[in-house]
Amino acid sequence: LWRFNPYINPLDHEDPDVEWIQCQIPLIHHSNWVPYHCIHGFIHHLNKHLGLEIKPTLFQGDLHLSLVEKERPSPVSELTGGNEIPYWIVSAGGKFDLTIKWWSAERFQEVVDHFRGRIQFVQVGRESDWHPKVEGAIDLRGKTTVRQLMRLVHHAQGVLCPVTALMHLAAAVETRPDAPLNRACVVIGGGREPNHWAAYGHHQFLHTIGALPCCAEGGCWKSRTRRLGDDSK
Repeated sequence: LWRFNPYINPLDHEDPDVEWIQCQIPLIHHSNWVPYHCIHGFIHHLNKHLGLEIKPTLFQGDLHLSLVEKERPSPVSELTGGNEIPYWIVSAGGKFDLTIKWWSAERFQEVVDHFRGRIQFVQVGRESDWHPKVEGAIDLRGKTTVRQLMRLVHHAQGVLCPVTALMHLAAAVETRPDAPLNRACVVIGGGREPNHWAAYGHHQFLHTIGALPCCAEGGCWKSRTRRLGDDSK
């Protein structure tokens, strides 16, 4: 994930002068009441631990593609014999430990069907997670490394997903030179996390914060919509 970042200096973990810090996000426990975004989380922790005053300079993560990665054809082009097809990425599932983030697979299918012939969707998702196949989408489930996913996002016109890593990549990975500066992204946010904590300014973040009793005063931060007998709430 951090390859080609010019602001990172490799350190030798055997060096006695090197300190290991387990990064945490204690700020998340106050996110329903304080006006911070998740990009402040690790910064806040490091400032407190190291006695610094680091401030974010952009409203996004700091990820970098190499020149070689950016100059290569899109992964979709490589799959279709050199045709540069405009596309959106869809992640229509999620992890088993946070089933509350899942949106109905049937609804994702309805979106893809609605735009059939106008938008080509490319489906991604980790093989070990829950990602039911979306008909009509190019199937790349379980077929991308992190770097390949970043390059896929680089060429994408837009992203459709729940609250997941893909939405952060949509904000952090630069767009193509011939594309708009801000990549379109529609996020099915629901009521788990407060929108000011998770949403990026130019994304369409669909949430129910303040609209339902379970999230009337902020995110519910639950893991389940119904109990699965694994002690998670």
